[in-house]
Amino acid sequence: MASARERMSIQHPPAATVPDAEQEKKDDSSDNDTHIEDPTLAHTNGEDSAEDRAFFEKYGTYDRYEITEEDCYEELGFCFPSWKKWMILSIVFTVQVSMNFNTSLYSNAVHGISDEFGVSAQAARLGAAIFLITYAFGCELWAPWSEELGRWPILQLSLFFVNIWQIPVGIAPNFGTILAFRALGGLSTAGGSVTLGMVADMWEPDNQQYAVAFIVFSSVGGSILGPVVGGFVEQFLAWRWNIWIQLIFGAATQVVHFVLVPETRSTIMMDRIAKKRRTEGDKVGKPINIWGPNEITPYKERFSAREILVTWIRPFRMFLTEPIVLTLSLLSGFSDALIFMFIQSFALVYDQYDFTASQIGLAFCSIGIGYFLAWISFIPAIKRNIKQRTAKPDDEHAQYESRLWWLLYTAPCLPIGLIGFAWTSTGPPIPWIATMIFAAIVGIANYAIYMATIDYMICAYGPYSASATGGNGWARDFLAGVLTLPATPFFQNIPSPNDPNHLAYASTILFCISFVLVAAVYVIYWKGPVLRKRSPFAQQLSAAREEVANVGSVSAQGGAMPARRRVSALPGLYGSRHNSVANGGQMPGRRGSVIRGASFSGQGV
Repeated sequence: MASARERMSIQHPPAATVPDAEQEKKDDSSDNDTHIEDPTLAHTNGEDSAEDRAFFEKYGTYDRYEITEEDCYEELGFCFPSWKKWMILSIVFTVQVSMNFNTSLYSNAVHGISDEFGVSAQAARLGAAIFLITYAFGCELWAPWSEELGRWPILQLSLFFVNIWQIPVGIAPNFGTILAFRALGGLSTAGGSVTLGMVADMWEPDNQQYAVAFIVFSSVGGSILGPVVGGFVEQFLAWRWNIWIQLIFGAATQVVHFVLVPETRSTIMMDRIAKKRRTEGDKVGKPINIWGPNEITPYKERFSAREILVTWIRPFRMFLTEPIVLTLSLLSGFSDALIFMFIQSFALVYDQYDFTASQIGLAFCSIGIGYFLAWISFIPAIKRNIKQRTAKPDDEHAQYESRLWWLLYTAPCLPIGLIGFAWTSTGPPIPWIATMIFAAIVGIANYAIYMATIDYMICAYGPYSASATGGNGWARDFLAGVLTLPATPFFQNIPSPNDPNHLAYASTILFCISFVLVAAVYVIYWKGPVLRKRSPFAQQLSAAREEVANVGSVSAQGGAMPARRRVSALPGLYGSRHNSVANGGQMPGRRGSVIRGASFSGQGV
């Protein structure tokens, strides 16, 4: 652990005097567990390079002192005023809506594409499926870069490419062009991996639930805004307007984001703060030896092929090896896939009532009402959860599984809504409003499942919660994309298109599957601690948390740092890159300095 003198030297580095530098070298040599020497920068025949000598003459040391969150916490996103946080989050809400809007609006262009290019309606739906499937992978490809380069440039690049790829689709001379650029559009979409990361940039894990609930609402809400708007486009405009509207919405969103949203990623802000302090020190003739975390890490190390590959594989590895991630992701993914299956089935159901395209689109408002009711219902649930966690800080069940408490009551809405929708979807004389009531109940379940699973994973998987939630998001988008294609044949042909109840039978099958998946919620609620103890990663994370707590407790007694510290990275099973959802904090023993460019992050911290 850092001494008080070393902690002070971060904010007030020593003057450029040789005696202080020599003493510092002695101090560093005794700090074996935290002092990391870069062998590539060692002296050769006792001579320094001109750059090394200049650095020593200016700062009186060869060390570069890395700024930490504790040194500049008041200047980071966590300390933005509330109005600024919610202004940023509201724009991020719009960004997320626009991304999900792109996934669903295309479905209303299917018949127009089929007629113009002479392909079947089923083939035309491939444009919707391919966007969702590549979207699933695109989210995971963009997320690591937002950690390294910042949220703002990554969202701007993502929005730019998504908007650019809309143009070839809008002027496509053939069906192949549509498929190719829809695939690129999905791959270019950053999605929730970045927007959830921005929540964690501005809120601590203990008080971010309201913000997470808000962003989750934008994610699920965007997917049903598409068919609502698309119904009117399909009825009154040419099919290409479905694409141009996506472009108009996306371009407007990008402009607003460009103008009003600042950078929120802590490491990027710390780089800027360090540069600012050095500049101010130079102006008054008092050099400040403070450097940002990315300034002292070699570029090739930050962007090495191994680090990128480890980061990209991590969500998929956790998805397959962590039972909690797998179960909750399948539950969340299946629930979301239902919405995209509904986009196909609603037309079949409401054709029985002679609904127009715009009326079928408006029918999706029922699901939106369900989303809104679920969002509102989580506000008192979150308040209850906060009180419970505060009252029982050492109770593992209160800290983790209690976040799933409201899901115990809302998850059953999924099978209830599906079975009710199934046997009210057979057409007249059953009134059409009955199906919409049950569709709203499904909407309640879909929102609740997504919100609760995301909240639980952020808490349970600490520094790797972005990867855990990334697996969740991947499952949602991938399953939705895969099930988009068979959705219409599924509803049309089971058991036979001649059977008057074929729509009811198809939804009943979905009910049976959902019943099994929802049962997993109760298993995790009661057996979550047991499942985590059986996981090698969970054991490693738990040990690290205890070590951080012990270090923080001792440090707090000396007044050097806060008692409550966050785990930011773990070596071993899942790589070493710092995470975006439970970001910040330092590992125990990290001193906050490096030797002439040596990087702690490159040492497996």
